[in-house]
Amino acid sequence: MKDRGGSNSAAAWGTAAWAAGILALLVALPLAARSGLEDRLATHWGALGRPDGSLPLWGAVLLPASIWTVLVVASVFWRAARRWRTAVLLSCGVLLAGEQLAIVRANLHHADWRDADSVTVGAVVTVVAAAAVAALAGALASRRPTAPVPLPQGPRMDIPAGERRVWLSRTTNPWLTLLAAVTGLVTLAALLAGIGGLTKPTWLLIVPFAVVSTSVLACSSVRVRITERGLDVAFGPLGWPVRRWAAADIDRARAETRTPAQVGGWGYRLSGLGTTLMLRSGACLVIRSKGKDFAVTVDDAERAAALLNSLTAKPAERP
Repeated sequence: MKDRGGSNSAAAWGTAAWAAGILALLVALPLAARSGLEDRLATHWGALGRPDGSLPLWGAVLLPASIWTVLVVASVFWRAARRWRTAVLLSCGVLLAGEQLAIVRANLHHADWRDADSVTVGAVVTVVAAAAVAALAGALASRRPTAPVPLPQGPRMDIPAGERRVWLSRTTNPWLTLLAAVTGLVTLAALLAGIGGLTKPTWLLIVPFAVVSTSVLACSSVRVRITERGLDVAFGPLGWPVRRWAAADIDRARAETRTPAQVGGWGYRLSGLGTTLMLRSGACLVIRSKGKDFAVTVDDAERAAALLNSLTAKPAERP
């Protein structure tokens, strides 16, 4: 377990360094060449290689940086395995950085953005490089299958005959709630600015931020309930969506300490440990159902596992 935790931690730091490096590059490239650029830059070229769209210098900095930031934040909550998320971040980072470099070079030393050079060669090289990185990362990911986690025995709770017991718990991550609020405000501000005529609707900004805000909000809190019918896990402040497991489908439950580094980040994660709803480091309630593990960070996970094992025990297993 220590080796796995160390490997995941190193991978998390590597991903963070890559994300920060690409963001710095996207911002620094046009700013470093500012003396050779005008107030507006060509940012779109037609089929014949002639520029037909432009942005102010600040927009040419902000737009790709915002897209990259949204992509990185979204990857934290993406349900795919960490290896596939890494492949996407690597290829998209190469694509955005290559496009930014081509745009800056095409606009250098031109008095009017309409006179900018063609970016056809740079665009082709960038797309080929991004595709090669994606193919290589995908090939490496497919060659590293995860080993199944052995099924452990879980704790039990004595329930006197005739008694019925229910267990409830709620966990909230205030930082995820704040992030959902901030990205939601950015979405609303961009939408209102477009509707009010202040700017054209920037859908490349509105849609990604709206998706991130909704996804993060759904993973910002969780409500867990155990009854004789099984386990219910409700997402977000509205308690929707809800995942349910019937008692008959749960093989075992246990308490286990997990960290974001072990499962690949925050939110709804898929990893070699199964599926984890990670809201904070610490105790998790882990169930095994139909050969798959699901974990959720809750307080008093040991008691929850003991009650669930007692409620779902087969007749031959009951004391």
